Amino acid sequence: MRRTLMGLLAGAALAVMAGAAWADEKIVFATDWKAQAEHGGFYQAVAAGLYKKAGLDVTIHEGGPGIDNQQLIAAGAVDMAMGANSFFPLNLVQAGAPVKAVMAAFQKDPQMLMTHPRDDIKTLADMKGKPIMIADSSINTFWVWLHAKFGFEDTQIRKYTFNMAPWLVDKTAIQQGYLSSEPFLVMKEGVTPKVFLLADYGYPGYSAMVLVPQKLIDSKPAVVKAFVAASIQGWHDYLYGDNKAANELIKHDNPDMTDDVIAYGIAKMKEYGIADGGDAAKGGIGTMTDARWKEFFDIMVAQKVYPADLNYKAAYTLDFLPK
Repeated sequence: MRRTLMGLLAGAALAVMAGAAWADEKIVFATDWKAQAEHGGFYQAVAAGLYKKAGLDVTIHEGGPGIDNQQLIAAGAVDMAMGANSFFPLNLVQAGAPVKAVMAAFQKDPQMLMTHPRDDIKTLADMKGKPIMIADSSINTFWVWLHAKFGFEDTQIRKYTFNMAPWLVDKTAIQQGYLSSEPFLVMKEGVTPKVFLLADYGYPGYSAMVLVPQKLIDSKPAVVKAFVAASIQGWHDYLYGDNKAANELIKHDNPDMTDDVIAYGIAKMKEYGIADGGDAAKGGIGTMTDARWKEFFDIMVAQKVYPADLNYKAAYTLDFLPK
């Protein structure tokens, strides 16, 4: 009943946007990686005509290796962009780029650590002092939180090259991954991993945020509001409605994507409440709160990632979220 109500509310918000006076405002929206289920709500809004109904002509610009959304949005190369984690908008503030997060499609960051089945590791805290394979880019993101929360040390770091072979052959290995990616890959090799989702241990970062330049917010707030409303409806419908057309668009943009990977990703997003868990259980998909942003910022200030006088509230706005 709660999901049905959320869907009706999102639909009502979209219906209001459909009465807007502009005609097919063109928007280029950049995702943070190659097309996948974790982008499904945005593709749903395209495939089902939700953006079109809201008066928007949206083109999704697929991300990938070597593509930095922070640079694209700061340079004005795209109209809006997907922020993979809460560091994105804060980094932009620190760099003097006027860009804000206007919604968070994911309440839980899908980042996780995984191990082989073993009895000595039951929680993240049990990994303290043990070697962990992480990517270079993670050292200045979620590793900072692990250091603050559980006392992890840099001496534990081992390089993760996105090759599953080292983890598969070493039954003592611990490795970072994305909830819907690495676990699925190793399961196909006959190993069912133990998955430790960082968000379930208190990691406060948002994910799959929509980042919008302040210039667009100031000049066309109705366009931003329409994009948010249509995206929220898209995510609800992608997870709980007919998503076949959206999945076909995903596979068109990313020919390497397969139906089984997509299905696994959707199942895990539902199982872990990635989009509609946490604060979204009450506030609806897309929800952000001042409290969550302050918690994240305070942790990073304590770890000297950001200066205490950084105006972190310039990194986001709650003005475009459904009330």
